[in-house]
Amino acid sequence: MIGIKRIAEANKNDINIPNEPFALWGKMIPTYDGTKWAYTTEEFEKSEIRDMVFPDENYDFDELKKECFFVGAYNDSGKCVGLAIYRHYYFKYLYLDDLKVSKAYRGNGIGKLLLDEGKKIASENGYRGIYTIGQDNNLSACLFYIKSGFAIGGLNTQEYEGTSQADKSNIYFYLDL
Repeated sequence: MIGIKRIAEANKNDINIPNEPFALWGKMIPTYDGTKWAYTTEEFEKSEIRDMVFPDENYDFDELKKECFFVGAYNDSGKCVGLAIYRHYYFKYLYLDDLKVSKAYRGNGIGKLLLDEGKKIASENGYRGIYTIGQDNNLSACLFYIKSGFAIGGLNTQEYEGTSQADKSNIYFYLDL
């Protein structure tokens, strides 16, 4: 059984669960017709599928606690196996800054539970909803957000220009409460 709770001073080190690899197996391709967003997906050839892992963030709870809400998913042994970090933002959407689930626990609805707690936080703090950013080449994450009720609200094709990751773009996802 997985329990969801907000991370506070007593368990503050739980915000640094390690990042683990995930598969890059396809791409979301958003389109905008001037009034609404749509998307198609493209699966990569088998030879192009690869794993990616983000560097560990080494978050500082004491430094971030005034601007962030931390939510953990805990297994029966009390180990943190999932994390969501929500950050205050200047407009009416709470920003989902980080969402991760340990590889052994993926596919069990933990991401949805972490989002459900984020909805509570957004509501408690007067936000209209939640927004986040997903890379277009992380198709699993993009489809997770769509399945969770988020809508595409924007696309940034320039963020990675001039870097080793210039082949990807950021998709902005919004969830209204």
